[in-house]
Amino acid sequence: MVWVVLLMVGVLALVNLVTWQALRTGVDERIDAALTQEIDEFHRFAATGHDRRGGERIADVHSALRAHIVDQHPDPSEIIFGHVDEAPGAGAGTGRVRQAEDPLYDVSADDRLRSRILSADTRSGVEQTPAGPLRWSKIRVGPRQESAGPEGWFVIGYFVDPEMAAVNRTVRILVLVSAIGLVLAGVAAWWVAGRILTPVRLVRQTAAQIGEGDLTRRIAVTGNDDIAALADQFNAMLDRLEQAFSTQRRFIDDAGHELRTPITIVRGHLELMGDDPEERREVVRLVTDELDRMARIVEDLLLLAKAQRPDFVRPQEVWLAELTGDIGAKVRALGDRDWRLEHVAEGAVMADPQLITQAMVQLAFNAVGHTGSGDTIRIGSAQAPDGSATLWVADSGPGIPEEEHERIFERFSRGSASAGRSDAGLGLAIVRAIAEAHHGSAAVDSAPGQGAVFTVALPAGTRKEHP
Repeated sequence: MVWVVLLMVGVLALVNLVTWQALRTGVDERIDAALTQEIDEFHRFAATGHDRRGGERIADVHSALRAHIVDQHPDPSEIIFGHVDEAPGAGAGTGRVRQAEDPLYDVSADDRLRSRILSADTRSGVEQTPAGPLRWSKIRVGPRQESAGPEGWFVIGYFVDPEMAAVNRTVRILVLVSAIGLVLAGVAAWWVAGRILTPVRLVRQTAAQIGEGDLTRRIAVTGNDDIAALADQFNAMLDRLEQAFSTQRRFIDDAGHELRTPITIVRGHLELMGDDPEERREVVRLVTDELDRMARIVEDLLLLAKAQRPDFVRPQEVWLAELTGDIGAKVRALGDRDWRLEHVAEGAVMADPQLITQAMVQLAFNAVGHTGSGDTIRIGSAQAPDGSATLWVADSGPGIPEEEHERIFERFSRGSASAGRSDAGLGLAIVRAIAEAHHGSAAVDSAPGQGAVFTVALPAGTRKEHP
């Protein structure tokens, strides 16, 4: 804002200077025109050689000057006078001839000023008078050829100050208006700059106050200009940072929570291990089993952490019939169950086939853990007219109470109907993470004693039929 105000000061100063110079030039031109006009009028009068009143012929310089000057009505800022050279024994009049009206200052009566003007080598000039600067012009006047007598001078002067007073008043008004305009513009610029830069100030203050422990601050976005877009992008960046830190903290909490138990088991067995070979083999088997469980936990945690990355899903066109068939073939190895392919869709969706297969295998593994040998597990897929698709795994297990339908998808959650699960409570969380990474959802439809149907819903895409 300071630079803008300084620029405005420079521009207004230049405007005032140019205006003053233009007005002053106009005054100089008007004065020059007035001086030239008076000189030309006297030339025309002298060329006729006759008095304009009586018409009689004028012979001497004094009579010519008087005949012309007394008929003039000069402006208040003008002075017109003549002077005939002093000549002893001259038959005609000599001395000064002055206009009838009183000028601002009678230069013709000031011997010093009159002498300086008449003795000047130039035909025009400027003299300082008590009434201010006087611009003057003169011509030499001589008698007619048939007459004798002394020569003289015709002088026209113009006082500059009265003309410049109007210019100075105009410039003062212009300077005053410019100063008021500058103040008003500065105040307006301060207000506008404050309004415009408020989001930027909030961005700076918010950035200064943000810490890893508090990423919840946001900037109120108003308007639709570039500053509002900056604030909106800053809020989006905070959302991503908060999500990233939340994922990091969750990963650390989850890892610390789940890895602490197997580490404790491994340390306890190793500390109590004796010298008996059979005991050593049993300890090694237990330790190996715990290490394998730790490896699975780490892999699941890493998968959940990667699910927050934008490149987690690599979508491609997947035909549901082929995808469902492949899943059905893979899950049969999970347990001795009555596996049934209930329904197969014929369309295509945009999805990551490996992640969808992993989610469905996890649901099938979960179903195996809640059913017995020979129980029925149904797998299927369907596609709606709008292109959205649903894949499901249905079991005939004990079912899940409605109040636990959402909680079982949380990390390390084990509902009352999930006793005997062999995972670490991350399986259904992984399924939901994969579904949400596809902008879909994972859900369960179940009731106690009626089994459970787990579904993975994928968003609508372009519906296609298998070629």
